[in-house]
Amino acid sequence: MSDKILFVDDETAVLDAYKRTLRRDFEIETAVGGEQGLALIQSQGPFAVVVSDMRMPNMDGVQFLSRVRQASPDSVRMVVTGYADIQNAMDAVNQGYLFRFLAKPCDKETLGKALTAALVQYRLVTAEKELLENTFMGCIKVLTDVLSLANPAAFGRATRIRGYVQHIVKVLGLESPWRFEAAAMLSQLGCLTLDPDTIEAAYYGRKLSPEEQTKFNAHPTVAKDLLRNIPRLEPIAWMIGEQASAKLRTEEKGMPESVVTGAAILQLALAYDDLRIRGFPQLEAMADLKRNGFKPQLVSALKELDTAASAMEKKLVPILELRSGMILEEEIRTHTGLLFVGKGQEITYPILIRLRSLRNKGAVPAHVLALVPIERAKVAGAG
Repeated sequence: MSDKILFVDDETAVLDAYKRTLRRDFEIETAVGGEQGLALIQSQGPFAVVVSDMRMPNMDGVQFLSRVRQASPDSVRMVVTGYADIQNAMDAVNQGYLFRFLAKPCDKETLGKALTAALVQYRLVTAEKELLENTFMGCIKVLTDVLSLANPAAFGRATRIRGYVQHIVKVLGLESPWRFEAAAMLSQLGCLTLDPDTIEAAYYGRKLSPEEQTKFNAHPTVAKDLLRNIPRLEPIAWMIGEQASAKLRTEEKGMPESVVTGAAILQLALAYDDLRIRGFPQLEAMADLKRNGFKPQLVSALKELDTAASAMEKKLVPILELRSGMILEEEIRTHTGLLFVGKGQEITYPILIRLRSLRNKGAVPAHVLALVPIERAKVAGAG
């Protein structure tokens, strides 16, 4: 399917003319006025290009396109304007609202070339974004898969945190969700410098010695220092570094609001995980978080968190029948007591290979409690 272009104007005759003139070369949708345009973006978007008239009642072109920028940031935005509106259009370009403005009357050739350039711009932006996100997330997944074998407790927790963060970001509809997910996945990276017993004790609320507590408290900074020199990971590194801060020091850091929100979400997810580990039911945990000053909007986003688990069924599964995507409901330790995989860890391919090898050697138990997707629950062994 070709990329769609949305024209918005308050005159239906003008919109009909766009359709007649351009329909052979482009896929055109139209909307009468800004409100209808926003509704169409919500129901039928994304649109590669959004073209708006400048003068419209209730919501002018600049106001409309500024809201399009929020609702569909990747859409390329253009305005068609009369000479009297050119200064407003230029201001909108300078403020970053517009890719280009076209003066009325605009002939078919000029309009066609502008739309073609806008589509090229859209494809460049979305291709770069897709490459960036997929490349980074692929590398991060490989890294966490490998590190999960080195430090099961830390990366079991990172898996749980990622689930909480993914849910909150989806509920809030935040842009570029991969950044928040990456911060969650790498949030425990600094724990690699710590003794596994120290990590387990810290996670489960057992008392640490002053030296152990100091080292554990430093793990966010360690992770931040490891990541901040990687190009384009600076915001993610900052979120991770702020995960245990009593106050987000935004003034001196000059971070965008979205990154500050990401750090707040990461803090909330970690605090929520602490409460759940200690046995707090979901609603009690949420009430405790609100009492301790977390933003009600973020806490409320946790409300439907358990809904995703409804598609999973708890089963006692033979180790050799575990599959990628299942989630452990208990720790897996070797017969010598060494923690191999933590509770809450999603089974990944590297873990699966190691588990099968250990089971064949008789080094781990034969069965484990796991959350299994319902379609698999019918075929997974139960004993």
